Amino acid sequence: MRTRVLLSLTLAALLLAGCAAEIEMPPEPPLVPGAGADPEAWALVPAGDFLAGQQSERTPLPYDYEIEVTNVTVAQYAAYLNEALAAGAIKVGEDGVVGFYPGDVFRGYKHEEEIAAGDWLHMPLDEPNQRITFDGETFSPVAGYEDHPVTYVTWFGAKAYCEFYGWRLPTALEWEKAARGTDGRAYPWGDDIEARNANYYASGDPFEADFGKLGDTTPVGFYNGQSYGGFETLDSPSPYGLYDMAGNVWQWTGDVYENQHYRYMRGGSKADYGYMLRAWSTNNAGPDYYSPNVGFRCARDVTKGATQ
Repeated sequence: MRTRVLLSLTLAALLLAGCAAEIEMPPEPPLVPGAGADPEAWALVPAGDFLAGQQSERTPLPYDYEIEVTNVTVAQYAAYLNEALAAGAIKVGEDGVVGFYPGDVFRGYKHEEEIAAGDWLHMPLDEPNQRITFDGETFSPVAGYEDHPVTYVTWFGAKAYCEFYGWRLPTALEWEKAARGTDGRAYPWGDDIEARNANYYASGDPFEADFGKLGDTTPVGFYNGQSYGGFETLDSPSPYGLYDMAGNVWQWTGDVYENQHYRYMRGGSKADYGYMLRAWSTNNAGPDYYSPNVGFRCARDVTKGATQ
């Protein structure tokens, strides 16, 4: 996976001049109901040991925490961008949306790249399938994608979103426990997977039928037991009621490990085979990486707010 991306300076110049950019928008997705679960809802994950990793090793997690029931949506992220821009927390730069990051400890280990203090990319605005537009003043979701998981967000952009509201990205262990519970299951719903459980490569959902085998994202909470145009989904939440903890998009986690610059993702995506959706599967990239297959959700300490 790449850790650096080259973006269009021409588009950025238009944005900075306050002009609407001429970029190719994705086609409208199939007409299905919106989010299948509440994007504003949070779930409590209670303190206690759980079975982690492929070998199901007993692992302590001795505190309660809360995590969002769905991935952050396009509409939610667009609303955040408007709030953060007004508050001066982000700005539109040559590469897109950028914001300050204080940097990581750097000792120059082999293959380690320095993540220095400064402005880092949060989201590009010139990608052909970007689901958020900017007219020089206001960020808006592309029609039809409001309830899809936001994508093209770097680790910096995901972290900034969570922290703007007083939350944080979940650690890898927090994410895994929230995804699989305490009994060592492979997937949020059990030990086996079928096409009606999640959005993955060639799983045959209505969005895939229109967009080819790699397909498109599905609205958050899509796999909730409802039927969409004859496509029967299975209700597939995690033991704590979280949706899309397997498939649709990879999800950034918050751990920063010394002596390496990589950040880690969990959950698998619409572009991966079903076995990659198992709860212990990981992916990694530099924190400035973005993709149509990567999104995120936030976590928070219980003392910072009551479960909704």
